[in-house]
Amino acid sequence: MDSIPAKMQPQHDAIVALTDAFCQERLTKEYRVKCRQLAASLARKRPSPLVNGTPPAWACGIVRVIGWVNFLDDKTQAPHLKMTEIDERFGVSSATGQAKSKTIRAMLKIRHFDPRWTLPSKVDENPMAWMIQVNGLIVDARMMPTEVQAEAYQRGLIPYIPVDENEGTA
Repeated sequence: MDSIPAKMQPQHDAIVALTDAFCQERLTKEYRVKCRQLAASLARKRPSPLVNGTPPAWACGIVRVIGWVNFLDDKTQAPHLKMTEIDERFGVSSATGQAKSKTIRAMLKIRHFDPRWTLPSKVDENPMAWMIQVNGLIVDARMMPTEVQAEAYQRGLIPYIPVDENEGTA
């Protein structure tokens, strides 16, 4: 992974310190890792959007985006948080939290079920992580022969080769 440009390092570090603290207090290690990855992506973007705005606002937006992709505000999920709770914790208005989240999602083309930002523990239940195109048709790679799965994995299209429950092998 590319390193953070020196010019962006202080802003990046300030944001990561905030997201790390929040994830340790309210979320999980998986959220912390994904938030760090997102902060790094934003810091490396040219020009980086992090030059405008405060670290708490960006940290809030980052946590909101990772939470949004992983349905953090769904009461059936654990952990579960309302997006407004994230705003309050970072000391930003809901309008600011929503705006930063929307900016990040638009800039990096992040959508619901985005495999790039799905928590590892949720990838099995993310249908988008498994959709591939075979002979012009969109299919679930988990339903394809092992050879097709191996090719899809090698090309970086699926997160791993599922274990064939009938054969007991990967």
